[in-house]
Amino acid sequence: MTSHASIRVGLPEVKAPSPSPPSRQIAVLALLSFAIPLSTDMYLPGFPTMTRELSTDAAGVQLTLTAFFFGLAAGQLVLGPLSDRYGRRKPILIGTGVCTLATALCAVAPSLGILTGLRFVMGFSGAAGVVVGRAVVSDLASGTAAARIFGMLMALGGIAPIVAPLAGGAVVEGPGGWRAVFWVLTGASVLMFLASLFLVPESLPADRRHTDGIGSTLKAAVSVLTDRFYLGYTLAFCFASATLFCYISASPFLLQNVLNFTVGEASVAFSVGALTATLSSAAAARLVGRCSPRLLLRVGLVLLLAPSALALLITIAGQLSRVWALGLVAIAFLGLGQVFTTATALALERVPYAAGTGSAVLGTLQSALGAAVAPLMGIAGGHTVVPLFLGMTLCALIAVLALLLTRNRGATTAS
Repeated sequence: MTSHASIRVGLPEVKAPSPSPPSRQIAVLALLSFAIPLSTDMYLPGFPTMTRELSTDAAGVQLTLTAFFFGLAAGQLVLGPLSDRYGRRKPILIGTGVCTLATALCAVAPSLGILTGLRFVMGFSGAAGVVVGRAVVSDLASGTAAARIFGMLMALGGIAPIVAPLAGGAVVEGPGGWRAVFWVLTGASVLMFLASLFLVPESLPADRRHTDGIGSTLKAAVSVLTDRFYLGYTLAFCFASATLFCYISASPFLLQNVLNFTVGEASVAFSVGALTATLSSAAAARLVGRCSPRLLLRVGLVLLLAPSALALLITIAGQLSRVWALGLVAIAFLGLGQVFTTATALALERVPYAAGTGSAVLGTLQSALGAAVAPLMGIAGGHTVVPLFLGMTLCALIAVLALLLTRNRGATTAS
């Protein structure tokens, strides 16, 4: 009997998960994880053009990114608990279907305001694949197996932020401009819907669902939010993610306005950083059987904080160059790969009895922080990156401090 027994009263019993889900399911979950980096990274090369065509400024265009993150946060908060009650399959199918329609409408949006609203809908509906996908992994695997799967998903999903800016740069420079990007994203959404329809079976049996309505959902939420270990790992994950959102939002202006890269060169530079995070996630997936996930998480956070702080100091001193900027960002991305792989598994391992809710809380906070930091990156204009590296440093520091909640840890699992 653990200290969590009292807050699990009324929740379904947890059945022992299988060691690992089938490889085709992992492949589809990786495809679903493409939705977020595709929807954020692919249209980044078009930001400077969008400011002119939509008669706005850097902060105005970044608002479309903020709206997407707010939608992503709200969608995970709603769809995660619903998947604990109704199963995993229905939320994924409905979400990807709505996301496809909203993406197509973005391509023909006549104004910044309408585009911003549609981006919110995209984020809300697209959240289904992410939040429910994490819950599916938690349904089917635990412990080291789950950490390996999350590492594989991060590595496979990392292909999207590598390809997205390269493809986006090519599309933006074509005759369709930035609007053509959303037609490409519409096609990707259709593919995700079909893959979910034919290749993702239900992973949550009826006897493990929360069938007592809102009361059961609230019990699950209280159970999750009162586990300090879960909160520690979740906060570490989310604030580490916030450093990435800082970079995503500010990278077009860093690379094109400050470092004077062309659109094509900027796309390549962004992809190199994403490749670093992808390789790091793949390495973490292999190392997790030999090293403690908690140790890998600590190493990742150090690799994230140190180069962010150094980049801030160099920028303030007026000595930022292409070599310094790209080199330090690459090291930070190396740390991000370690954090993403391990923190997710460690957090959800604490709450297997409410995986959908636990995934929702993690994803909602992650997206809310992304929505909060994105517009701040343009607050000083499009020709300075002090806000970028200050934001990355502060978020990385908070992620490190969050691990204090996991000190004097007893069992590795919540059972």
